[in-house]
Amino acid sequence: MEEIQANPNEEKKPNRPNLLNILCILTFIGSGMNFISSLMISVFYDQFTILADSISKSFHLPELDMILEGKSTFFAVSALIYAGCISGAILMWRLKKAGFHVYTIFQILLILSPMYFFHLPSPSLFDIILSGGFIILYSSNLKYMS
Repeated sequence: MEEIQANPNEEKKPNRPNLLNILCILTFIGSGMNFISSLMISVFYDQFTILADSISKSFHLPELDMILEGKSTFFAVSALIYAGCISGAILMWRLKKAGFHVYTIFQILLILSPMYFFHLPSPSLFDIILSGGFIILYSSNLKYMS
């Protein structure tokens, strides 16, 4: 009776930890949706301002007034930053350590860009906590990446 042996040339793919799977999927969903919305708003900015202005007046939402101060450039830059976050997550999905560094750089830019475009004195605490949490959780998976 012949024994079937595994092909020694085949590389065994390392298993991706469940936490890394969850983080990457959440990043794909969140950054993907933000990328699409930022891109659409930057492309259709004139129509967006008309709609946002009427919604702001009807429902008294001062946040929309602040967003309208950012101009279409803010949304175009945001789309590029979210694309960078997605590319970092794709690299980490493939267990590449460089993806963590790409992701971290774009998360820092994501925190700082509203300060630049809206002339804010400090970053949003919510943005810092959310981005920092993801960065810390991703960093706990660095040992699985090459």
